[in-house]
Amino acid sequence: MSALAPNATTVAHSAFVRAGFADPTLVLRWDEIAGPETARLARPIRLSQGPNGGVLTLKAEPGAALFLQHETRSLCERINAYLGQPAVARLRFVQGPLPPRPAPPARRPSPGTIPPTDPTLKYNGPEGLRTALLDLARARRSRTNMGG
Repeated sequence: MSALAPNATTVAHSAFVRAGFADPTLVLRWDEIAGPETARLARPIRLSQGPNGGVLTLKAEPGAALFLQHETRSLCERINAYLGQPAVARLRFVQGPLPPRPAPPARRPSPGTIPPTDPTLKYNGPEGLRTALLDLARARRSRTNMGG
C-alpha cells in the first residue's frame, strides 16, 4: 500500500461528508439501489436534512427530472429499504448534463478448472449463488495447483 492510499481515503471520506453522505453507500451503490435506467438519468449529489426528514438532491439529465418526479415515491422507498432506515423523505432535482460513466473494470477470468467430480457443479439454486460457488471452486483449485 502506498503512502497516498490513507490520504486518499481521508480526502474521499471528507468529500462524502461535505455532501451530506456520512455513509457513502448511497453514492457508491447508486446503480444497484436506483436501477440501471434511473442511474443512467440521475445521480445523487447531496443529502441534507429538511424539516420533514432527509432531502436527497439528484443531478438529472435535462428533461429527465420531469420523468423522475413521477418515480419519487418508489425511488425513496427503494433507497430507504436498501439503507435499512428512513433516510430520505423527499427528492430534489437539479438539471444538468451528467459526466460520462466510467467503464466498468475488466473482470479477470477465473483461474483454474473445476473437475467434473466437484460437488459445486451439482448445485441447482439461484444463478448468482451458483456463479459465486463456481468462482470459489475455481479459485480454490487454482491455489491448490499453485501449491498455496
